[in-house]
Amino acid sequence: RFAAQGAADERESGRSAGFENIPAVVAAAASLRAVRAEADAEAARLRELVDRIRARVPELVADAEVVGDPVRRLPHLVTFSCLYVDGETLLHELDRSGFSVSSGSSCTSSTLTPSHVLRAMGVLSEGNVRVSLPAGTAEAEVERFLEVLPGAVTGVRERFGAPVAAEARAGAPAQGGAELVVDALGRRCPIPVIELAKVFGEVPVGGLVTVLSDDEAARLDIPAWCGMRGQEYVGERPAERGTAYTVRRTS
Repeated sequence: RFAAQGAADERESGRSAGFENIPAVVAAAASLRAVRAEADAEAARLRELVDRIRARVPELVADAEVVGDPVRRLPHLVTFSCLYVDGETLLHELDRSGFSVSSGSSCTSSTLTPSHVLRAMGVLSEGNVRVSLPAGTAEAEVERFLEVLPGAVTGVRERFGAPVAAEARAGAPAQGGAELVVDALGRRCPIPVIELAKVFGEVPVGGLVTVLSDDEAARLDIPAWCGMRGQEYVGERPAERGTAYTVRRTS
């Protein structure tokens, strides 16, 4: 059991492994330098492709928000949130088109609980898409992704009965109550947010809409919806069942 596995010499009665493989060490260092040089060039190329995705997604998809710092970020990653979309459903739609993407933050990707990372960022927990470009990703693949994405998002929104952009941004109504209550108990996000958007135009400016929900994701998504829509999130309070989230219409 004390026999040397490699070349041995007189040291330690022949029980040492022998001299270091200097040629292999030098070769490894040279390989590392070459890989680092290639990695820097590839990172710069991928950053340009990610910049294209960051710029084009809000143009191609209504109610989409790119999150994260545009400069201080990893060169191959981009994350964006699509309003009125279930992230897992969108992932399946994109998978059918040949694109493997993720939803939420990577540290909670194996669970269905809302991401604490997205909570800290104040963005939607549902409808979040994380795209990671591997080394060698071609420009044509990015362009095809940008072609497929709008149709995939539209299909998911139609499936969930989401309001179209014009309805969601309707002007002040001629008449309507000062407060509405939306019962979304037992329904998972993005349904509570969709139901909020459907009735929001029915209250006058200054009016309130309260959403009843027992989905933990609503605690993130309703304030995020207010931020995207420029409306006031009043707060939350315990309800007989679930939680009541109140929003005030400001415009």
